[in-house]
Amino acid sequence: MRLLLVGWASSRLLLLLCLFQVLPLPGPFVSADVEVIYRGWYEVLSGGAYPADDVTWQYPPAAALAILSPGLLPFLGYPEAFYLLAAACDAAVLALLLVGVRRRGHSPAGAWVWVVGLPLLGPTSYARYDVMVTAVAVAALLLVVRRPRLGGVLVAVGALLKVWPALLLVGTARGRATRLAWGAAALTVAGLGAGFALFAPGSLGFLTHQRERGVEVESLGALVFHVARWFGWQGEARMNYGSIEFLGPYVGVVTTVSLWLTAAAFGWLLWWRLRARVWTPTTCAEAAFAAVLLFTVTSRVISPQYMLWLVGLAAVCAALRSAGQRPAVRLVVAAAAVTVLEFPLLFSLVVESRPLGVALIALRNGLLVAAAVVSCAALWRSTVLAPAALPRPAGLLSRPAVGRSSDASAR
Repeated sequence: MRLLLVGWASSRLLLLLCLFQVLPLPGPFVSADVEVIYRGWYEVLSGGAYPADDVTWQYPPAAALAILSPGLLPFLGYPEAFYLLAAACDAAVLALLLVGVRRRGHSPAGAWVWVVGLPLLGPTSYARYDVMVTAVAVAALLLVVRRPRLGGVLVAVGALLKVWPALLLVGTARGRATRLAWGAAALTVAGLGAGFALFAPGSLGFLTHQRERGVEVESLGALVFHVARWFGWQGEARMNYGSIEFLGPYVGVVTTVSLWLTAAAFGWLLWWRLRARVWTPTTCAEAAFAAVLLFTVTSRVISPQYMLWLVGLAAVCAALRSAGQRPAVRLVVAAAAVTVLEFPLLFSLVVESRPLGVALIALRNGLLVAAAVVSCAALWRSTVLAPAALPRPAGLLSRPAVGRSSDASAR
């Protein structure tokens, strides 16, 4: 335990020193989002309105709370307050994972995945508000099996912060658990969403901005244009809707293919849920991990901070001793290590489609695709191909049956 805490403290100190420019890293200044964009949004949001005219505002209404949160530390400058609050959320995730070790027999491997995985992404981890969203998502996933209503409320809060936590409910056990969790989530989204819309205009403007995004240079689909550039493709990579995206011939085609792949991923998840026969205490976390992996790799945008989501969910799976997800967890941690190389260290090579930059993107995305395939296969084996569970009238969850079913044994 002491080694774990020392590892957390020392690695996070290095992240803060990088952000405060005591130990600057080569490549783009990763804190520009906080010091320029977030601070600008803070000024607008403080006036009681959303920055609806800013195309870089692409977030659900509760994201305003994350942007406004540095106001809780008025004695600090905006960037400094934001980084310290990000570190506090990071510490909260670690605390949640360690509490599970002490009280519920969870594996300390989950805490280690978080302690190691987050700093592998570099200072970007604290220079985006995704660590705050991930803290809410981890809390929701650890609670939703035992306390479905509270877990559903937290999932809704996470979804109102950055949409993707809605996927955490895909694996709730059929019946009462699903009714409680999904019902609580729906009521929370409706109530809070109405409140944001009533008291601050422009809260739903993010929907239009997201729809109009292109193909970001770090996404899986972007590999088509990286290689096409070597053969004379006439498009370009430039800042568009808040990120470096490819613009030019056939970009619309790749965007459409990405959307169809996302739809196919949703279809597979629906098919899995209909076919699943066994739910265990780890199924919800496993399904959430698989779902977020699928929607990440099929997205037309894979920003470095997206890896925080996957590291957090991987940590939960490791903490819950999900043996089937261990290979996918390792692949995600490896992908995080590659991510810091492509951004920020060698990002200029990525933007220019240089061979090394393209190789890094191909490797990182290849690891994520492999993790998604491995995760989905493990989920299918543990829930669809596993022996049918014996009925348990008093519980929310069922355990996998051992050996043959009771009918077979009777014969």
